[in-house]
Amino acid sequence: MLIKNKTAIISGGASGLGEATARRLLSLGAKVVILDNNDILGNALVEELGNNSAFCKADITKTEEVQTAIDYTVNKFDSLDIAINCAGIAPAMKTVGKKGPHDLSLFKRAIDINLIGTFDLARLAAFKMLSNELNESRERGVIINTSSISAFEGQIGQVAYATSKAGVAGLTICMARDLAADGIRVCTIAPGLFNTQMMAGLPERVKIDLAKGVPFPSRLGNPVEYAMLAQQIIENSMLNGEVIRLDGALRLPPK
Repeated sequence: MLIKNKTAIISGGASGLGEATARRLLSLGAKVVILDNNDILGNALVEELGNNSAFCKADITKTEEVQTAIDYTVNKFDSLDIAINCAGIAPAMKTVGKKGPHDLSLFKRAIDINLIGTFDLARLAAFKMLSNELNESRERGVIINTSSISAFEGQIGQVAYATSKAGVAGLTICMARDLAADGIRVCTIAPGLFNTQMMAGLPERVKIDLAKGVPFPSRLGNPVEYAMLAQQIIENSMLNGEVIRLDGALRLPPK
């Protein structure tokens, strides 16, 4: 799919991976709606990015707000061609600890945001894409979801996060097959250690130690590199139904 003049909605688009992707798609001539629950960051970003961008405040766990954001996107820019799921949280808690079992509400919240929120935006966006005319590649749309390498090598204390991200990885091929006849492609990016807000609270020495564990390049990933892969997925029509690791050959140890 050619990116120029296409319209994308990006959840979690006000920061991190989503922000980097919004910037890259805009630089390539797309129109972008940023869906995020942080209106301060979202509005500031749109003010910087200019006319072909817009912000819609929404809670990814509330279907009616997600639907409103999708309707807003189509009303403002006349179409919806690309949906990218970057919204997510990374809670840390062991299955059991000295104070008791894992907080079930925390587990449910990770599932609600990371997995159900991803599926909700994807399904609603796909339904809207059905009305698109087939483009030059005989496509109606592209959906990109975000998993994590923790889906495959979840570490100690990541049971909620890893489970939610494993779900995102697992739905990829099913959704791609569901939507194949409609000309809608689905891929998932599984990042490794990236320099985003999830890492922001860690001491610098911890970040340095984490970076040393990446075989090559031995550093944290840059959100721009996620955006580069998102661009390739959109532009390369043979990429479909794939979960693509973006991790510098890292395999996570238990802790």
